[in-house]
Amino acid sequence: MLAAAETVLQRDGIAGLGLRAIAREAGVSHTAPKHHFGDTTGLLSSLAAVGFHRLADAMRTSAPEGADASARRNAIGRAYVHFAHENPALFGLMFRTEKIDMLHPVLGAAAAEAMRVMASIIGGAPRLPDSPPTSLSNAEAMQMTSAWGYVHGLAVLLIDHRLRGILKLAPGFDDPLALVDAALDEVRFGLELEPRD
Repeated sequence: MLAAAETVLQRDGIAGLGLRAIAREAGVSHTAPKHHFGDTTGLLSSLAAVGFHRLADAMRTSAPEGADASARRNAIGRAYVHFAHENPALFGLMFRTEKIDMLHPVLGAAAAEAMRVMASIIGGAPRLPDSPPTSLSNAEAMQMTSAWGYVHGLAVLLIDHRLRGILKLAPGFDDPLALVDAALDEVRFGLELEPRD
């Protein structure tokens, strides 16, 4: 059923994601999705969870073992942006809080897993933490916010086709993904911050 939902999402966008459309795509009765997921929000939350698991896997496998902190950050950031570029509809759903329920247990666990991988970029962590952070220092919270904001912003600019104007002005780039990759190479995000008084 989730595969059918993803097919409908890719074909028709978020607006086309209804229980009947998903049932039709899956070849089941129109009541089957409601039986399995309760309602549209339950189904979309489960589909968003699939997306967060894939995002976590992409980020986790992107950084080579033994890579230094800077290489880890760049690899994880690049994996985040590339995931969004390759899965724009699913990525969009994952952050549409009016369509999904972040308190849904499956979605909450999947989002926490992605957060755990993202948390490995702060403080020069050499590897993934064993669990999502339960607390952050103020400096770590700023690092996490800065790093996530940077890669998420690049991802949204890329999938919303907002970089065309810059591409017209920059003769060295043929495609927006190459521009974003170069930006990721140039900017060191998520680095340790100086504590403020």
